[in-house]
Amino acid sequence: MYENVGLIILNGFKDRGERVNDYLGELLGEKRNYLIDIESPRFSNGEGKIKINETVRDKDIYIIADIGNYSNTYKLYGNENHMSPDDHYLDIIRTVSAISGKAKRITLFMPLMYSSRQHRRKSRESLDCAMALRYLEYLGINNIITFDIHDPEIQNTIPTGSFDSIFPIYSILKQFIVNEKAEISKEKMVVISPDTGAMERTRKYASILNLDLGLYYKRRDYTRIVDGKNPILQHEYIGPEVSGKNILIIDDMLSSGESIVDIAKNMKERGCKNVYVITTFAFFTNGLESFDKYYKEGLITKIYSTNASYLNPSLASREWFNEVDLTKCISKVITAVVTNVGISEILDSKNKLRQLLEKLNK
Repeated sequence: MYENVGLIILNGFKDRGERVNDYLGELLGEKRNYLIDIESPRFSNGEGKIKINETVRDKDIYIIADIGNYSNTYKLYGNENHMSPDDHYLDIIRTVSAISGKAKRITLFMPLMYSSRQHRRKSRESLDCAMALRYLEYLGINNIITFDIHDPEIQNTIPTGSFDSIFPIYSILKQFIVNEKAEISKEKMVVISPDTGAMERTRKYASILNLDLGLYYKRRDYTRIVDGKNPILQHEYIGPEVSGKNILIIDDMLSSGESIVDIAKNMKERGCKNVYVITTFAFFTNGLESFDKYYKEGLITKIYSTNASYLNPSLASREWFNEVDLTKCISKVITAVVTNVGISEILDSKNKLRQLLEKLNK
């Protein structure tokens, strides 16, 4: 029945691709290999290409690409070079080119959206995310699916295209609730949004957990740019009293972690008990050692993040880190598209999570 369904797993997602393939077989009720054999060779000067080794004619193709996997390498004039998001994005383009219009439908699952932080133009600067989405649509990609995009309004770039940004709340909160159930109640915990842009996401978490919500406003220095962004001068807090309570900070991505740490320090000064962090993507661009220090000092209690994008393997040995596997969630989304069922119907989690919380509290 689903013999025309094919999975193309690009280099960045190969470490999780087999699990998606297995789950997809279970969910569709046809356990077989959906993976399409491809090669991604490189020339000695670093130029790449994609080669598909089997037919894709009239197939329903699902491409999964992790543009954040910096562990992938290739030779460049004899030197080892790590793949950047730009390299991964070009592999997506090469893959669609190799398909050559033969597929019946192409769905791109890019868990971490390419250049999602370059979504708004403030001066004479590039608008990479919008340009990337428009080009992908031009190439013939029918559906684009991502997780927790930095700014949902970017989908207005392709108003006639199919675009879905999914909050993987169920997978994350299920693990968080089971592990931290003793610390979750309106009397014990407050949910914190690190900035105004994260309010919609944070509100969803607070609503499901039935917790009060606080907000930080980032006051930035817009006269200069440091590491590609305007530096934060101060965090201003608006919200309920946190003395003696646990704090749950919700954000889409943790890059260097400076903002999260600043908020955690401020919360500790206000007398909070434990600081938990939930983020969809954890990059740790400045390394893990500083967070080892924050954990030992009691500043950070636990960080929960998904494997939607590549995680440093060293995180597995860190007591302060908890990985949330999203491969089954990705398979559920693909199953929804294959079977023409609404994605929201499959991933609706509010009632399930509230029932779980009530059950564990009893």
